[in-house]
Amino acid sequence: MIRVDDIEIPERAIAAEMQHHPAATQAQAWQQAAEALVVRQLLTAEAARRGFTEADDEEAAVGRLLDAELTLPEADEATCRRWYEANRARVRSPEHWQAAHILIAADPEEPEARRAAEATASTLLAELQADPSRLPALARAHSACPSRGQGGDLGLIEPGSTVPGFEAALRSLQPQQLHPTPVATRFGLHVLQLLRHEPGRDLPFEAVRERIATWLREASWRRAVHQYIAVLAGRARIEGFTLAGADGTLVQ
Repeated sequence: MIRVDDIEIPERAIAAEMQHHPAATQAQAWQQAAEALVVRQLLTAEAARRGFTEADDEEAAVGRLLDAELTLPEADEATCRRWYEANRARVRSPEHWQAAHILIAADPEEPEARRAAEATASTLLAELQADPSRLPALARAHSACPSRGQGGDLGLIEPGSTVPGFEAALRSLQPQQLHPTPVATRFGLHVLQLLRHEPGRDLPFEAVRERIATWLREASWRRAVHQYIAVLAGRARIEGFTLAGADGTLVQ
């Protein structure tokens, strides 16, 4: 049983809260849900003690409490520039490719269908190697991908947005080059052409200054809230749960 200054947090409340904390295991979800409820109790109790009430709106009351208690450093120009110089890679424009393909669908678990798809894809690839301009027409006629309506054009593809084998094939190509063999994925066989590649590039400070300032303000807010909760936990008596980072009396 969990109590915060003699206020019980019942198991049914934790069970209901778990739906908002997806995790790899039920135990992890329980831990996260219990922590969220302990923190909520600490904050709402302190808001009530300080006289911050908003017509029974606990969230608004807690917001007023935090606004009153937390002082955040300003993300000034010099601070933002120092962060920019130390973290340029985090604010680069994303790398992306534009590609077109013809998908011959085949389940990897069906060997005969897979062999037939490989033969069809190889035939189409041979036709395109003779005349690459035929890809849109062949995609409309043969592709199992919805992109057939755009002549096989997949639009812009960013890293991580497609399956690893397909992305690896893209990385191996130069613009306008056809992949020399059909590309196998769990979806089937792809006859693939890279149309365009845009590498990531550094963005000027002026283009990302506001984004950096927002990140720094949010990071400062999270640190300040964490520290404030640790202070509240140190003043409280918490039974049945250990709140990470708290310095007060925590009873198991």
